[in-house]
Amino acid sequence: MEKYENPAFSPEERADDLLGKLSLEEKMAQTVCIYPMGLIMRRDSSEMYREACRNGMGSISCMEMRDLTDPKAVAEYQRKMQTMVIEQSSHHIPAIFHMEGVCGGMIAGNTSFPANIGRGSGWDPALEKEIGEIVSRQEKCFGISQILAPVLDVSRDSRMGRQAESYSEDPALAAALGSAFTKGIQGQTRSDGLRADAVAKHFAGFHNSQGGIHGADSLTPPRLMEEIYCKPFQAAITEAGLRGVMPCYCTINGEAASTSYSLLTELLRHRLGFDGLAVSDYTGIANAYNEQGLYESLADAGLHAMQAGMDMEWPKKEAYNDELMGWFADGTADVEILNTVVRRILTAKFRMGLFEHPFALPDDVRADEFQHAEDKAVSKRTAAQSFVLLKNNGVLPISKSVKKIAVVGPHADRARYLFGGYTHISMKESVCAMACSIAGIDENGGYITKDYPKYPGTQVQIDDAPIFEQITDAIKPSCSSLLEALRASLPDCEITYTRGYPIAGTDESGYAEALAAVQDADLCLLTLGGRYSSSSVSTMGEGVDSTDINLPICQEHFIREAAKLGTPLVGLHFDGRPASSDAADELLDALVEAWAPAEMGGEALADMLTGKVNFSGKLPVSVAYNAGQEPIYYNHPNGSAWHQGASIGFPEYVNCPHTPRYPFGFGLSYTTFAYDDLQLDRREVEPDGTVNISVRVTNTGSVAGTEVVQLYLRDPHASMVRPNMEL
Repeated sequence: MEKYENPAFSPEERADDLLGKLSLEEKMAQTVCIYPMGLIMRRDSSEMYREACRNGMGSISCMEMRDLTDPKAVAEYQRKMQTMVIEQSSHHIPAIFHMEGVCGGMIAGNTSFPANIGRGSGWDPALEKEIGEIVSRQEKCFGISQILAPVLDVSRDSRMGRQAESYSEDPALAAALGSAFTKGIQGQTRSDGLRADAVAKHFAGFHNSQGGIHGADSLTPPRLMEEIYCKPFQAAITEAGLRGVMPCYCTINGEAASTSYSLLTELLRHRLGFDGLAVSDYTGIANAYNEQGLYESLADAGLHAMQAGMDMEWPKKEAYNDELMGWFADGTADVEILNTVVRRILTAKFRMGLFEHPFALPDDVRADEFQHAEDKAVSKRTAAQSFVLLKNNGVLPISKSVKKIAVVGPHADRARYLFGGYTHISMKESVCAMACSIAGIDENGGYITKDYPKYPGTQVQIDDAPIFEQITDAIKPSCSSLLEALRASLPDCEITYTRGYPIAGTDESGYAEALAAVQDADLCLLTLGGRYSSSSVSTMGEGVDSTDINLPICQEHFIREAAKLGTPLVGLHFDGRPASSDAADELLDALVEAWAPAEMGGEALADMLTGKVNFSGKLPVSVAYNAGQEPIYYNHPNGSAWHQGASIGFPEYVNCPHTPRYPFGFGLSYTTFAYDDLQLDRREVEPDGTVNISVRVTNTGSVAGTEVVQLYLRDPHASMVRPNMEL
């Protein structure tokens, strides 16, 4: 037995031994990835992938597993691909299989979870750890040992289409939740010993891009980068042992994040202490040459990325190419640069247990390990914690005296509108839409170039084609829409439904029928917002950014028309950015932020509206009045924003307050809480010391409730400008 084949040695020792036995071609093969398109493995594609893996393979994308509806077929596919890789490698080195995991895997029968911004509204690290454990367990069943999560981006700008992937605008909240999720992913092994690595993204300053535009230049100076945007990554590294990082698409300080030595080595590895794998976001290295105008060739971009500390290029070989291999062969480039990244890749594979456990579990074992009875209950509990009650004049919970309810809005009768971006459903939808916005996937470069039916006044594709409902029926056949859940929860109520208006644009053709239903009801529930997903059917998502963060005109106008009828109105907002509406603030009797609550979201929201469960969610982001306020965030520096000071200027804009529409940390309940007896165990504390702070919280209302206790600190006078307050 060779040393690298003996699990008695450490992963580092095994990696060193194996590295010395590899040819240059085999080393380069470990740094790249394949993205299998079409999982039927036709003869033509099978031979193409076999040729690509002739010297082994570093990683395999599992994105296309989204197309398979039978878990057995998913497992069979993984075994077939892994067998091909191992057979092609002279040292039988298995590939790492990687998959998204932000809201659960894209695997038939998996459990889906609310979007990160909703989980941020729950402020519950212990629950986030449970979610990470479920996602990790389910993906490992199919041989997936690299999970692309958590998203540790700090988001201060609702224009950006990916805001919902972030936990919060606050680095402390994002750090607590992201570290917990990382522990969940990495903390447990599969029954046979396979372990998974978390890959946190998108390092760093991604959501600080100019104009709220995906992948644009990020104007992030060093202190802001380290103190705000790197804090969640630093916490995940030091508190949870994070083993994977994916850089962002942005340029920062004149460098591409994917090829920056100062970012990936000096900051990430030296200052933050990261010692795992850095993997490129899809096409990220090639973008430095193709889109950002850096370097003399793709190979030159590849060399700079490898020197910077980027270990693997995803999703296909572009910059880590044969030309670059030639440079290592003839001495143009130092082969030790290659050896360094390959050593890290091999160490990760040994640490994961891939050499001993490279395959999906056998079907009988997998069936017991994949789904646990409590998994959906965790998803429902997460959804319940994610809802934020922003406004309520007493109309909620729904009174027993209410006998006729009108439900209006495009989200109520469609279960798929409960699912946000980077869920199995949204990724499958992107394949069926007319154009895909996800970087690195669409053959047309992600640009919407085809003609398709659009909602009036928008570029958003009308998504009434039967295929979209069929996707949900196939992937989540037991998922209840909000309308179905309400009817089950309120069997004694007459509940009518009408669409009323679409998710975007100016179409008011459905007003007459909907207004008649509102007039005839004791209570009206309005579903509001857009569609947080992927591709041209979305109003927000990856690459789907907007200069308008308010409700679409068709919804804003309907609220004003419905309010004239005198029926109490409750707004239920579904989207990936928070609700911002003048009409909702002025005229609705209650407003609920529902985000994208996933498969148990309809049932969970029905429980909240009927009072079976109390609201406890608190906003993880500040809500702007309009895009002109962006970026807006509570922890701005002293002397800035609405704390600018009277000596500097007027306390408001000429047409809008400086303050947010709804502040960070805000959320109502069906009960009330009182705080008293605040205690500090000392008045002075050293820089590395600890002070214990306690407070008594009392439920002073008539119903049970959960309170999220938030502690904020402020340094009023310091040697550098500090935030006006910090969680």
